[in-house]
Amino acid sequence: MSPALPGRTLAVAATAAALLATALGTHTATAAPSASTDKVLVIGLDGAVLDRVKAANAPHLKGLMAQGLTARSTLYANPMGATSSGPGWSTIATGVWPDKHGVKDNSFTGKNYTAYPDFLTRIENAKPALNTYAAADWEPITSTDQNGPIFSPKVDKRLSLKGDRDGYRTEDPKIAAAAAAELRNQNPDAAFVYLGEIDAAGHSYGAASQQYLDTVARVDTLVGQLLTAVQGRPSYAQENWKILVTTDHGHVDSGGHGGSTIQERGTFVIARGAGIPAGSVRDDVKLADVAATALAQVGVSAPGLDGVPLNAPDSDPFDTLRPNLQARVDETGIPAGVKGFTRTPPAGWAVDNSKMGTGGVTEWAGWSFATDEFWTQSQRDQWRELNVRSRDVFAVADSDEWDDKTHTGSFDSTLITPKWKVTGGTTRTLAFQSHYRHEAGQTAQVLVSYNGATPAVVKTYTADALAKAESIALQVPAGATDVQVRFRYSGNNNWFWTVDDVAVR
Repeated sequence: MSPALPGRTLAVAATAAALLATALGTHTATAAPSASTDKVLVIGLDGAVLDRVKAANAPHLKGLMAQGLTARSTLYANPMGATSSGPGWSTIATGVWPDKHGVKDNSFTGKNYTAYPDFLTRIENAKPALNTYAAADWEPITSTDQNGPIFSPKVDKRLSLKGDRDGYRTEDPKIAAAAAAELRNQNPDAAFVYLGEIDAAGHSYGAASQQYLDTVARVDTLVGQLLTAVQGRPSYAQENWKILVTTDHGHVDSGGHGGSTIQERGTFVIARGAGIPAGSVRDDVKLADVAATALAQVGVSAPGLDGVPLNAPDSDPFDTLRPNLQARVDETGIPAGVKGFTRTPPAGWAVDNSKMGTGGVTEWAGWSFATDEFWTQSQRDQWRELNVRSRDVFAVADSDEWDDKTHTGSFDSTLITPKWKVTGGTTRTLAFQSHYRHEAGQTAQVLVSYNGATPAVVKTYTADALAKAESIALQVPAGATDVQVRFRYSGNNNWFWTVDDVAVR
């Protein structure tokens, strides 16, 4: 979270009765039996850094990691959105990235929650019989003011307290106590609980400080209260709970966020529940998956989300390359210990570099395969950070970075898919995630061939197409039995193109 918004003050509510009286909503959830035993709790820890959580005295959070999933992830950066709380919590709540929900900073200018509501509101719209609950001491999350709320008044019960950098240590325990009472004694089917003190410690003392670790330990105790409340429910043995813990952004060691460093962009998802292997670690989870997972847990369909449920299958062949990733060769801005690239394609795929120049930066000599952590650190603030719809390992052609070392000729490389079976006379869809930044002098083309015939261009990029889910209709000619796709990129110290999750459906 960024420094306190104008007009933010510390609440003076002191008693549990007063806290409950501040609960906001259009109607009140009751303890009447729910129609569903599938339930979800999302716990939001503002400004929490995963490595510091692991270093802290945090038995409850570490217990969740041991019992379930730990997944690192990275955010966008400007101009898509700052690494601050407004965009971060909006992404977590809505399941879409800032280019859809519209929140780019803590001013909330451009918010589009009508088109992309929070997951609790989606649950209310789809299944109004389910009980929803949200509690937070950062006002834009639950309070109806000029900036929010991120969680709309349609939520059955909302508790909103006013915290600031000095007040979260007082307000977080109140939020945890009220939320624990709700979770244990009432009957929420889906709940979101926010705690803000970790971020305040990051701003005041830095993420590398002992004070930050001490704060993580205090907040971990509050997380334990919430978990104990869930497990203390009289009907807990008959219920199927999914618990998710996440954060909205990271912090630099000295404290602060909002920029494009990998520390500021660092986030995570911890999850426990049925179908989640104990002690599992994943690299393909994104912050937008929190909302998608919560909705799937209670049986609500939400087409159009950027996030996918944690149990959704992933068959992207690029991700199989992760064990083969290498450390930097020519790049200097990427930390030496980060293993994040290979030029060897997955089985069945090929890279045609017959028209490539020679020399240049080794990592980017033709189509390569890289992770966000590796590629974006090659050069910050040139929109590489906006590649949010690619996951884990993706294909990248980057003439800009390749040009940073002496070479002859220009960048001209083609990524070639396997041959996929098709039926003549049918329509198929070529789908892929694409992130393309354009400059005059470069070319990016998608070409298709059937039964080994000469490839034909089906799409040419002539302008920026950033973080875009592409869908191209293919009219399969009569008699065709297979299709092969090529992605050709050429340039000379221009920009870049990434491709991921390619499929013919």
